[in-house]
Amino acid sequence: MPSYLIVLKVMPQTKIYGNADFIQQNRRVLSSTIHSCVVDALNYPPEKKFQRFFPLLSEDFEYPSDRSEQYIIIEILMFAGRTIEAKKNLYRLLFERLQDKLGISSLDIEIILIETPNYNWGIRGVAGDELNLSYKVNV
Repeated sequence: MPSYLIVLKVMPQTKIYGNADFIQQNRRVLSSTIHSCVVDALNYPPEKKFQRFFPLLSEDFEYPSDRSEQYIIIEILMFAGRTIEAKKNLYRLLFERLQDKLGISSLDIEIILIETPNYNWGIRGVAGDELNLSYKVNV
């Protein structure tokens, strides 16, 4: 990407799905670890943290028998435009740090990135492509 081109990429919204007991016991560490990966991989401002946890009862959360009670799904919604390298770095950091901090096997982590054009977001009373942001990020 040419250095003179400034691209706005903001507000990843993160959803974390998992076994209710595991999520509730580890929410603080999950939250800080996942957010640190988003900040580092996507050059995201640390103070902009948007997360939602979905602790699921076993009868509401079916997954293959080769996964453990630590199995989680991390779904990140964000403006389109980040490089493949930035996304792969995010995956790598999530796998490494969640293993390091909570002992979660990479087999028990699924990451889904959902990108949409910024005009498909309504934020602070305007369409996302009309936002006047205090920061710019090239990733």
